[in-house]
Amino acid sequence: MIVDLSTWRRAGDPAVTVVDGAPVLVWRCERPWLAVSSAPHGGGIGERHWVLNATVSVDYDRDDPDQHVTEIAAAAGLLGVGTGLLTAVDVRRVRSTCDSGVVASVTTGLGGRPTWAAAPAAMCEPTAIGTINTVCWLPARLSDGALINAVVTATEAKAQALVEVGVPGTGTCTDAVVLLCPTTGPAEPYGGPRSRIGSAVARAVHAAVAAGLR
Repeated sequence: MIVDLSTWRRAGDPAVTVVDGAPVLVWRCERPWLAVSSAPHGGGIGERHWVLNATVSVDYDRDDPDQHVTEIAAAAGLLGVGTGLLTAVDVRRVRSTCDSGVVASVTTGLGGRPTWAAAPAAMCEPTAIGTINTVCWLPARLSDGALINAVVTATEAKAQALVEVGVPGTGTCTDAVVLLCPTTGPAEPYGGPRSRIGSAVARAVHAAVAAGLR
């Protein structure tokens, strides 16, 4: 089953609200979607009713991001189980792209100090604030394994966009990703870069990250 996501594209970027003086991107779902998320709130695999991506200060020092997202969601009037991301980037600078039914919305922040994933142990220390948050809506159901595979695909596409413009790193130490797909319909078994859905995820994320870097 293919879900028509053209309404997302016509609406442009997700809704923007303000909580405690900071902008928050909010996606409200009319029905639950199956999500895989590395977010501090609502991470893992399961049905989600909303997604948010919130701006925090560059000197953010709360050690309870899960609870913080809960507070932001409540202030925004979000109900049910959702997943939420945090970033020091002004989320109003989100870049959204669509490819073959996949919609990717990315906030790209490097904080002036990107990092290589396989950095030497001596370099694995806190770095300057910077986060690349990726939210993707997929037009077809994926199996759990394919969803995880698609997370890898999205991450590879992000790294490709960074390397292509000469960024000395594969991302930042706090990058997060959320992928969502319908809860019904035959499950696609693959999410890699040469699969039907995975290839669209790769192109959409690559384009959105590239646009954010520009």
